[in-house]
Amino acid sequence: MNEVIICVGSSCHLKGSERVIEIFKEEIKKNNLNDIKISGSFCQGNCTEGVNIEINKQKIAAVNKENAREIFKKHLMHDQNE
Repeated sequence: MNEVIICVGSSCHLKGSERVIEIFKEEIKKNNLNDIKISGSFCQGNCTEGVNIEINKQKIAAVNKENAREIFKKHLMHDQNE
């Protein structure tokens, strides 16, 4: 099971965390992936670099609507190609 934790704290919320969540959900549905759990968290401690997410314990900063799909594919689709 892959685990994605997306910060929904004040700073990340203002920087678009809700849209990042929507994009990740769209990608999960589009690719028929059932092994990804998305959850929210409050401050991950890197507010100036938000939106902050964690994928399988790897922290990733500066996620936004422009790069969210690329990050999703890089970190969650790699198993599909092997």
